[in-house]
Amino acid sequence: MRVEPAAAVVGHVVVPGDKSISHRAVLIGALGEGETRVSGFGRSGDTQATVDAARALGVEVEDVADDELVVRGVGLRGLRPGSVDCRNAGTLMRLLTGVLAGQDGEFTLAGDESLTQRPMERVAAPLRRMGADVETTDGHAPLVVRGSGLHGVEIEPEVASAQVKSAILLAGLNAEGPTTVVERISTRDHTELILEAAGARVRSRAASVTVEPAGALRLEQVIVPGDFSSAAPLLVAAALVPGSDLTIHDLGVNPHRTGLLAVLERMGARVSVFNRRRAGGEPFASVQVQPGELVATEIGADEVPGLVDELPLVALLSSHARGETRVSGAGELRVKETDRIEAVTDGLRPLGARIHSLADGWTVRGVPARLRGGRVDARGDHRIAMLGAVAGLASREGVAIEGADTAAISFPGFYELLESVTRR
Repeated sequence: MRVEPAAAVVGHVVVPGDKSISHRAVLIGALGEGETRVSGFGRSGDTQATVDAARALGVEVEDVADDELVVRGVGLRGLRPGSVDCRNAGTLMRLLTGVLAGQDGEFTLAGDESLTQRPMERVAAPLRRMGADVETTDGHAPLVVRGSGLHGVEIEPEVASAQVKSAILLAGLNAEGPTTVVERISTRDHTELILEAAGARVRSRAASVTVEPAGALRLEQVIVPGDFSSAAPLLVAAALVPGSDLTIHDLGVNPHRTGLLAVLERMGARVSVFNRRRAGGEPFASVQVQPGELVATEIGADEVPGLVDELPLVALLSSHARGETRVSGAGELRVKETDRIEAVTDGLRPLGARIHSLADGWTVRGVPARLRGGRVDARGDHRIAMLGAVAGLASREGVAIEGADTAAISFPGFYELLESVTRR
């Protein structure tokens, strides 16, 4: 696919429902009593894998509409043993490992070639400390989980990861005694919010979160806000292209997810957040972005969890900013769907960006002018495909994207929505 330069990015839009919340709504609904109605479900390749996984485990999931479904739970220990294909969904595999650790029977979790290259010991090891029987394949998928009796412990994961934290908390629902996860750097709290809404006893503190064993869960409704990570390419396009004015409505603005907004503001873009409200503990708002004269910034490890998915876009922003930007503490990007540090460097440098890879990030010396354009290889990674599209809008000559269809893993309809707000 080729994306031509834009004269402006203008309009009022909504984006599909948050994938992180959609995954958790299905999995926690599956452990509940009665029905859970999920509205605003963010249907994508990854979240469909979660729906299909629940069905494979004996849970009835009814598709009411494209963005609405009903999950009929089987209770905390009612999942049916068997095999699950997690496809490309790392969130699903890691969270499901925690869910299954306290079930009865044996479960096998497999995935596609990309997923089998991602590290899984970071989840398996802390679960084993709780008494779980989890077997990896040289630290990767496929995984075999044999349900066993669990005991609550206090764990500080080696990696600041909401997926690892969530797996431990979900296992803690079926453990004896409280389970505590200690976090030096706070990560997204969607799991805690949904568990609280379902009636679990959750205590959140400044540097830890504790869940008590649950007798039963009941999660009647989840209203899913727009996915901030899906909105991010559109917001960055509006910040880059002169004359733009873009507003995204009903967007999830959980403070653990919106680090990009702070970066946009300090780099010089004009950002407004208004019409704030809450549903099920999750904050919603409308976000407006207009371009400004961009300046360089620094991003370190303490900021990374709040914008890890958006860091490739920050590299693109930095290539248009005055001065040198440095991103560090983001070594996690090397174990995503591809090595995103090298994929971003190899993608942006031929377009004219002055970017250099670090072990855990980049340095980018910006040029306050449009990049030349050229070709970007998505390398099977949805984030790199969308990065290429935004780079095309902000370029002088356009960008051809190899593997553009991988964007559908997280955002079906991305290119159509992008085109609807593009003025040429």
